[in-house]
Amino acid sequence: MSPRSPGAQRHQVRIIGGQWRRSLLPVADKPGLRPTPDRVRETLFNWLGQDLSGWRVLDAFAGSGALGFEAASRGAAEVLLMEQDGDLVRSLNASRERLKASSVRVQRGDGLAHLRASPARYDLVLLDPPFGAGLGPTALVAAARAVVAGGWVYLEAGEPLPDTAAPGLLRYREGRAGAVHFTLFRADDEAASAPSYTGRPD
Repeated sequence: MSPRSPGAQRHQVRIIGGQWRRSLLPVADKPGLRPTPDRVRETLFNWLGQDLSGWRVLDAFAGSGALGFEAASRGAAEVLLMEQDGDLVRSLNASRERLKASSVRVQRGDGLAHLRASPARYDLVLLDPPFGAGLGPTALVAAARAVVAGGWVYLEAGEPLPDTAAPGLLRYREGRAGAVHFTLFRADDEAASAPSYTGRPD
């Protein structure tokens, strides 16, 4: 059997809710690429609510796009998928075209740098950096500046976070599935500068 190419697909993940429910997304065989498990995504969107109509969402380390496409499937108005790897960018664009996901935009680039340069404009920032890279705490601090008041930041990592994670972000809920630790934060209304949106989860 010939070895896999760097961009070879090893399996697929399915979108679990919304208009593209049960649609499959390819997962390439890439170091550090571990798409968010179905059960964890289901938990996250139970916390957030199933209707994200009007939300602006950033998936800063898109990978397979599972988190970002899940948000778009639930009605998010704008979803930006940031990804550095060229093979993954091509795969994300192919999925976007196949699903006719007009609310989704794919951009090749450094998600962390984008967060640091962005004004507070996103209602939801999704952080699932390469597994084992240790980028979680740094990305969380950057995300705190890019999210609107009352907005949400989700972080998935291979290790638990310290008690004080990032200024301006309040822990909302957290969980663990195997080696995956996941936490949802809410941007403090008083700490963030941009106006809040309506329709936040209780």
